[in-house]
Amino acid sequence: MAGVIITCAVISACSSSNNSGGSLNKGKASSGDADFSKYVAIGDSLTAGYADGALYLFGQQNSFPAVLAKQFAEVGGGAFEQPLVSDNFGGLVFDGAPILDSDGNDRFENRLVLNTDPDPTMEGELPSPERLAGTATTEVNGSGLTGEFNNMGVPGAKSFHLLAAGLGNPAGVLPELSNPYFARFASAPGAVLIADAAMQQPSFFTLWIGNNDVLSFATSGGVGVDQLGNPDIAGDIDPNNKYGSNDITDPTAFAGVYAQIVGALTANPATKGVLINIPDVSTIPFFTTVPFNPVPLDQASADGLNAAFAAYNAGVQSLVGIAPGLTQEEADARTLTFVAGEENALLIIDEDLTDLTQINPPSTLPLINMRQATNDDLIILPTSAKIGELVDPNDDPKDPTSPRWGISGALEDGDVLTADEIQAIDTARTAFNATIKAAADADPNLVLLDASALMTQLSTAEGIDFGTGSINSKFATGGAFSLDGVHPTARGYAFIADSIIDEINAGFNANVFKVDPALSTTIFLK
Repeated sequence: MAGVIITCAVISACSSSNNSGGSLNKGKASSGDADFSKYVAIGDSLTAGYADGALYLFGQQNSFPAVLAKQFAEVGGGAFEQPLVSDNFGGLVFDGAPILDSDGNDRFENRLVLNTDPDPTMEGELPSPERLAGTATTEVNGSGLTGEFNNMGVPGAKSFHLLAAGLGNPAGVLPELSNPYFARFASAPGAVLIADAAMQQPSFFTLWIGNNDVLSFATSGGVGVDQLGNPDIAGDIDPNNKYGSNDITDPTAFAGVYAQIVGALTANPATKGVLINIPDVSTIPFFTTVPFNPVPLDQASADGLNAAFAAYNAGVQSLVGIAPGLTQEEADARTLTFVAGEENALLIIDEDLTDLTQINPPSTLPLINMRQATNDDLIILPTSAKIGELVDPNDDPKDPTSPRWGISGALEDGDVLTADEIQAIDTARTAFNATIKAAADADPNLVLLDASALMTQLSTAEGIDFGTGSINSKFATGGAFSLDGVHPTARGYAFIADSIIDEINAGFNANVFKVDPALSTTIFLK
């Protein structure tokens, strides 16, 4: 049962045919009070045009800043340079070789495509995303990129990375001390990203930063630290408190960093811009596609699992009132129950449960921090590939007692976002968005795009009607999100560009024309 089921409806989502819904624009195009002669976009992967799990040429060419620049060109906008990659594979190389992690895996793989013709010899094979075959040619070290770049979107960048000297140092790429995407086009090895952006003296800018300050924690399944209350990002005060790559940024630290970034971009009082806030992770398909209860069982299988976990259930219940912190409510939540039917909940590890492992006698089943998932948990998209697979691949697949992920063997901490982890993310995100809104409210030259509200609306069944069609956030078929479940498709980026234009037109007395998202592509088939 591994893999994400994608129906044939996906084919319609790949279409770029236009729906004859009428014009999206009226009157004469005008820049209004804005000056688009020097537009600079600052941000992370969402600004760079990242999609399908990679940064590839087509994605960059259809990034929302590239779309905006074309529309700005009609009302006085100038040239728009991007640090383009070399191909449409999407991978990166360093001195011609793949960039590997400590386990020998490629850190920057090719983009995802949808395989709609699964192997007929493999039972249960369904259409699913896979990495595009081919040799990547985008070089990090000695990329040949020189000069200024209007698109300063750097995949993986957190807010504080924009102020960090050496973020683009090629010497730091292999030891994972710098960012390979910025290393391709930084003005110097010790360059500061926001300084490279500000020295271009933009007349207009977009700033979308802060997503990764919570998203890296979220996409890792909560394998990181919530640094709430610790503004010491670099560990200058205490090296032991230095942030890890998957940690949630402290809101106070974010506020200070964000103020410096906005200050650098608005040093010229005539500069105008758009600030974009941070979406709720629970609205994007990386976290909403895999249900918490996808396990089908017949009566015999359900009976077998109930028998197998009877000792565990009894052990947990017996410790109520004995184990410190264990309430009856928690014990009931940890009681594992299986029934015949299609919707049994996944078995998961929850590190926030009361630790009973030191209380339970070693002669009985270890009372690990295990429970069944609920609707309050989010199963991350990559987990779909392991559900039902053998925990130990060396076990006999025909043996019904062999543990299987999510059924008789608990999914790991990194496979799931629990309700407590989601709350930590949203606490930080809410504070970040308050900071972003306050910055926009404090400066009449800045307007706010509420991307959080847009993504929430996209996550509804109706999605958003953009005039010549509609999109929603359903994985692969909704049109808005690419196959990585986090980043938009070209159509999604076009919609974001139009949403920014709406704020520009309303805030700066302009009439910048919008594009028709229906003319842009969505996902790509193998």
